[in-house]
Amino acid sequence: MRNAPAHPDLIDSRQAAWRLLFTLGLVVLGNSSMYVVSVVLPAVQTEFGVGRGDASLPYTLMMISLGVGGLLTGRLADRYGLMPVLWVGALATCAGYVLAAMSGSIWAFGLAHALLGFIGASSTFAPLMADTALWWSRRRGIAVAICAGGNYIAGAMWPPIVQHGIEAIGWRETYMLMGVVCGLGMFALSLRMRQRPPVAVAAPASAGVAARDGSRPFGLRPAQAQTLLFIAAIGCCVAMAMPQVHIVAYCGDLGFGPARGAEMLSLMLACGIVSRLVSGVICDRIGGIRTLLLGSALQGVALLLFLPFDGLVSLYVVSAMFGLFQGGIVPAYAIIIREHFAPQEAGARVGAVMLASLLGMALGGWMSGWIFDLTGSYQAAFLNGMGWNLLNLSIAGWLYWRVRRLAGGSAAVPAAAS
Repeated sequence: MRNAPAHPDLIDSRQAAWRLLFTLGLVVLGNSSMYVVSVVLPAVQTEFGVGRGDASLPYTLMMISLGVGGLLTGRLADRYGLMPVLWVGALATCAGYVLAAMSGSIWAFGLAHALLGFIGASSTFAPLMADTALWWSRRRGIAVAICAGGNYIAGAMWPPIVQHGIEAIGWRETYMLMGVVCGLGMFALSLRMRQRPPVAVAAPASAGVAARDGSRPFGLRPAQAQTLLFIAAIGCCVAMAMPQVHIVAYCGDLGFGPARGAEMLSLMLACGIVSRLVSGVICDRIGGIRTLLLGSALQGVALLLFLPFDGLVSLYVVSAMFGLFQGGIVPAYAIIIREHFAPQEAGARVGAVMLASLLGMALGGWMSGWIFDLTGSYQAAFLNGMGWNLLNLSIAGWLYWRVRRLAGGSAAVPAAAS
C-alpha cells in the first residue's frame, strides 16, 4: 500500500497537529502492555506457583521482542506506509492479551507477551517517532517529546485501571478487556494515519548549524562511540527497570498492598511525562551529552533514596522523584547521535541505542527478581541497579570530558537543528 507523500506545506500544519493527537492515542494504547505486566506480577506469581525471577520473565521477553520488533516495523513502515503496520499491530495487541489471559503456564504467558512486544507495542514505538519527526520542523523537538511522552501517559493511566480490574473481576478477565479495548482503539486510530509524511525539505545552508561529518564522534571511531553508547544505554535502563518493574511487588512485601504499588508506579510515570518534556528544553540549551550526564546522576540519587526510606509516604515521594529524574535519559541518546554522528546514519544508530535501552529494561526486570529470589530482599537489587547506573554515569562523564578536551577546554553546545 503506497500512498503519495503529503505536500511540504503540510509540515507544521493543522493536519500535522491532528496527526500528532492521533499518534499520541496510538502510543498510549499500543504501549499499555509495557506497564500492566508489572501490575499483574504478584497475581501471576501466585497462580502459577513460580519464583519472583520466573514471574519477571514475561516482562523480559516482551522488552527484548519490542526492541527487535522495532527494527522490523520501522522498515515495514518506510516501505508500505504506517497504516498497514498499525493494522497488524492492532491485531497482535488484541491476540497477545487474549492469549495471555488464556495461558496455563508462565511460559505461555511469557510467549503471549513476546507477541505483544514484537508486533503490538513495536508498531507504536519507533515507526511513530520517525513519522512524527517528518511532519514537524520548527516545533519538531516538542512534537517528538509529546509522541515519546505517550509511553509514560500509558504508564500513568493503565496500572491503576488494571489493578482495579484485577480486584474486581480477576487478572484474566482484565487482560481480555485490555485486548478488546486496545486492539479496537488502535485499529480505529490507524485509519487516520493513511497519509504518507510530507516530502522532506532540506535546511538552507545559511541556517547556522555547524556541519558535522560524524567521522570522529567524540574523537573516536564511529563503531567505538556507538559501542559505548550501547553499553551506557543498557546500564541506565537496567537501573531504571528496578523500580518500574518491581515497585508493585515491593509494596506488597512491605505490607502496603499491590494497590499502593500500582499508584506509585502511576505517579512515577506521570512525573516521567513532565521530566521528558522539561529535559527536551534543557537538552536544547546544554546539549545531549550533558543532559545524559545530569539525568544519570539524578537517577542514581533517586535509587539511593529507596534504601533508607521505605515508609508509605516516603515511597510516594521517592517514586515521584525517580520519575522526575529519569524521564529525559533515553531521549538524550537520540540528541547525542544527532549532534555527533553522520546524519545519514542517524536512523540506524538511534534504533540500535533504543534496542540497547530495551535490552537493559528487560535485563533489569529479570535480574531484580532473580536477586530477590537469592536474597529474599530488594535491598541487594537496588544496590545492583546503582552499580549499573554508575557504569552509565562513568561512560557519560568520560564522553563529556572528551567533548571538553576536543573543544579546547570549553564544552561547546551544538546548535539545535530546526
